[in-house]
Amino acid sequence: MSARDFAPDRRGLPALHGVAVKGAPLSGQWVWLETSAGAAGCPAALPEGAGWLAAPVPGTVAGALRAAGRWDDALPPPLHQRDHWYRVHFAGSGRRVLRFSGLATLAEVWLNGALVLTTRHMFVSHQVEVELAGENTLHLCFRAMHPWLRTQRGAVRWKPRMIAPATLRAVRTTLLGHMAGWCPPVHAVGPWRPVELLDPAGHDASQGMRADLSSRIEGHEGVVSLRLHFPGEAPEHGSFSAVDGDGEPLCAGQLRRLDAHTLAGTLRITHARLWWPHTHGEPYLYRIDAALQGGTLTCGRIGFRTIEADRGAAPGAFALRINGERLFCRGACASSHDLHGLSDAQETVGRWLALARGAGMNMVRVSGVTCYPGENFYRLCDELGLLVWQDFMFANFDYGGSDGMAGSALMDDAACEVTEWLVSTRAHPSVAVLCGGSETEQQAAMMGAARTAWRQPLFEALIPGLVAAHRPDVVYVRNSPCEGAWPFQPDTGISHYYGVGAYQRPLADARLANVRFAAECLAFANVPCQRTLAEHDLGQPLHDPRWKSRVPRDAGAPWDFEDVRDFYLRTLYDVDPPRLRYERPARYLALSRAVVAEIMTDVFSEWRRVGSTCAGGLVWQLQDLLPGPGWGIVDACARPKSAWHALRQVWQPLQLLFTDEGLNGLHLHLLNESPEPHQVRLSLRCYRDGETVVAEATQDLVLAPREAHRIEAASLMDVFFDFTYAYRFGPLAHDVVVASLAGADGALLSQMAYLPDRRASALKPPGLKVVVECVVGEWWLTISTQRFARWVHIEDHVFQPAQDWFHLAPGESRRIRLMHDGGSPAPGALIPSGEIHAINADRPVSYNA
Repeated sequence: MSARDFAPDRRGLPALHGVAVKGAPLSGQWVWLETSAGAAGCPAALPEGAGWLAAPVPGTVAGALRAAGRWDDALPPPLHQRDHWYRVHFAGSGRRVLRFSGLATLAEVWLNGALVLTTRHMFVSHQVEVELAGENTLHLCFRAMHPWLRTQRGAVRWKPRMIAPATLRAVRTTLLGHMAGWCPPVHAVGPWRPVELLDPAGHDASQGMRADLSSRIEGHEGVVSLRLHFPGEAPEHGSFSAVDGDGEPLCAGQLRRLDAHTLAGTLRITHARLWWPHTHGEPYLYRIDAALQGGTLTCGRIGFRTIEADRGAAPGAFALRINGERLFCRGACASSHDLHGLSDAQETVGRWLALARGAGMNMVRVSGVTCYPGENFYRLCDELGLLVWQDFMFANFDYGGSDGMAGSALMDDAACEVTEWLVSTRAHPSVAVLCGGSETEQQAAMMGAARTAWRQPLFEALIPGLVAAHRPDVVYVRNSPCEGAWPFQPDTGISHYYGVGAYQRPLADARLANVRFAAECLAFANVPCQRTLAEHDLGQPLHDPRWKSRVPRDAGAPWDFEDVRDFYLRTLYDVDPPRLRYERPARYLALSRAVVAEIMTDVFSEWRRVGSTCAGGLVWQLQDLLPGPGWGIVDACARPKSAWHALRQVWQPLQLLFTDEGLNGLHLHLLNESPEPHQVRLSLRCYRDGETVVAEATQDLVLAPREAHRIEAASLMDVFFDFTYAYRFGPLAHDVVVASLAGADGALLSQMAYLPDRRASALKPPGLKVVVECVVGEWWLTISTQRFARWVHIEDHVFQPAQDWFHLAPGESRRIRLMHDGGSPAPGALIPSGEIHAINADRPVSYNA
C-alpha cells in the first residue's frame, strides 16, 4: 500500500465507547520487525527468519527497543522514516471482533494475509468483524509517516515554528517527539493501547463489555446513570447498585434493554456525599457494581460534585468554583508518564500523581502538545483528589474551517476523537476543565495572522457542542491562552504567564501583570539533585553538549532556559553566573537550585495572598522527560527538585505567607482552605546576625473554614520596626524575619522567612549540626542550627529526604525521615551517608550512620 492510500477507513464497526469492564486481550507472543519505507507492501513480502524482536503489546517501537537494550537516548533513531511490522499467531475459529484501542499512527491491519483496516488516527479506537480460520496470523503495519507527510499539501495561514514537520496537522498523532528544544525526538509508533479479540456469540456475554457511567447532583440526591455495551447480544435484564466507601451497598437500580447490545438504568443516592479536591475536603467516591446473569462486575467509581467558572464582577476574571466554593488552583502540566512506551500501567502513572499530590497540588493539566492519558490516570486523579485540566490534542496549528475535502475530513476525525474521549471519561469527577486547543490563538497572533484568523470553528462550534452534549458538568474554554486584546494577555481570562521567567521581568511583575489564571507559568531549567546528575554523568555544569542538550529552549530564541535562570541568579543573589560556573561549579549548582525555589515561593505567595486577582497557576512542568536540567519540578528519576520542595511549602491548605508591601511594610496572609476551623498561634521574630532576637510578637486566633486573613506585621508591634528596610533610617537592624504558624498542640503547620537583603553572601554561616538515628528500621536525620540557615538541603548517596530545601530558624531543629526511591522503606542493608548544606554555610556538614 502506498502512502497516498491512507484515507480514513470507514469499513470498521463503530467502536464501543466507555471503559472496559471485562477485557479480552489477544493472547500470543508479539514480535516486531523494522523495514525500509515501502519495502513490503503486504505480509507475504516479509522475511520469516531472523530480525524479529519480542515486543510488548500494548506498547511502542521505542519501548520495545529500550527493553531490548537497543535504545540510546542521546541518539534516538528516526522511527517515522521506516516501516514497522508487528506479528502475532493465535488460535480461533468463527466470527470474532478485533478491537484496537490505539494504533500510532499510519496503520494497516492484516489478518491471514488480508487487509481489514487502515487508519491514520492515533487517538481513536477501531473494531473490525472478522472470520477466523483456526490458526491465524495478525500483522499490524505502521507505515513511515515522514514520507507520507511530504505528500500532504494545503493552504495554511501560519506555520508553527516549534513543531516539525509543519504538515503534522494532516494526521492525528501526538506532538511529543516533534518539538526540538522541548522534547527529545522519541516518536510514537506502534499499538500503544490494547488489542482485543472478542467473541460476540460466546457463552460469556460480558466479555469485552464496556461501561458508560455518569453522575450528577439534583438537590440533595446523587443520580447515577449506567449503560453497559456488549459486543454481542445483551442480556434481557440486570441490576446495579451503589456501594459506599466502607463497602456497604446503599441503593439499587434496574438495567433494562435499550437495544440489542445495550443495557441502561438510573439510580438515586439520597444525601449523597460530595467529592472534593484533597486540599478542600475528601475526594469521596462510590463504587458501582452490576449484577448480570454471569455474576457481579465492578463498573467503576463515581463522585458527585458541581464545578463552574466564576467570571466575577471585574472584567477578565476567571476562577473555578467547586461545590460552590471558590478555589485557588495550583499544580503543574504533565508532559508524559512514559515517553518511550506511553504506558498506562498503574505503577507508571501512580508514582507521578503521588508526587503531584505530595507537593500540595490540586490540579494537573494535560497539554495539547502531549497525549491523552489512559483510564488509570483519571481513576487515580479521582482517588487522590486531583482536578484535571484536559486539553484536547490540538495545538499551535491552523486547523482551518470545515470547507473542502481536507477540512471536512479533519472535522470528522476531530468529532470522532472528541466524542470517544468524552464518553469514555465522563464517570470521572476529577475532570474539571476541558480546553479546545493549546496556543492556537497565541500562535496565530504571534505569527502575524490577521485577528479574524485567530479563532477557529473547531474550537468555537464543534468541540463545545460535543462537550455540551456529553459532559455538561465541566467548564469549557476554547483555548489556552485566550481572551484579552492579545490572546496571551495575562490580565484577562486564561494566560500562559512567563513574565517572571522567560521574559526576565522583575519579581514585582507577578503582581503588575494582574494575572487571572495561569494555565502555564514559571518555566526554568531546574537542576536535579546531585545524585541524579552523578548517575547520568552530568556532574559538571559546563558548556558540555551532554549538559546543554538537556537544557530546554524555545525554537528561534537566542537564549535557553538556563540563561533565564542565570538572569535571576545574577539579579537576586548578586553573583556572576559564568564565572561562578567555571570557578566553583558546586556552588553554582547549589545557588541555581536555591534561586528557583525562591522565585517559586515569591510568585505563589503573591498569587495566593489576600486580595490577589489570581485564581490559579500551573507550573510548566511536572516532570522531566530525560535526566538533566529540564523544566520538570521532579526529575526523570522521580526525585523531587528544589522547586518541588519550595512549592510544597507554599501550596498547603493551611498556609502562612509573606508579601513585601513596600512602604506599607510586611503583610502576613493566613489561609485555611479546609472545611474545619483551626485554632492557631502566629509567631513573628526578627533576628540580627541570624541569631539575636531584636523584635518579636505572638497572636492567637481561630481561622474559620475557607477563611483568608491578612495581618499587617506592624499591627503586632507596639513600636515602629522597619521590617522591609523600606525607610532606610540608619543601618539595617535585622537580616531575617521568621513567621511561624503552630496548631493548638504546638506542632508547626507553616513557616516562612523574609530577607531584606537577598544577596547570597548576606548572612553569616549558620553553624549546622546533624544527628543520624535508626528507629524501628527507619532512618532519621535531626538537623539543628545556631543561626538562621537559608535553604537547607540534604545530599545523600542512597536515600531521599522526606523534606528538603527549607529554611531553619536559629535554635530550631528539624527531624527528617530518609526514604528509598519512590518513598518506599529502604532495604535493611542500606545506611545513610551524605552532607547537609545551606547556601549561607561556608562548608557542608557530613554524616554517616
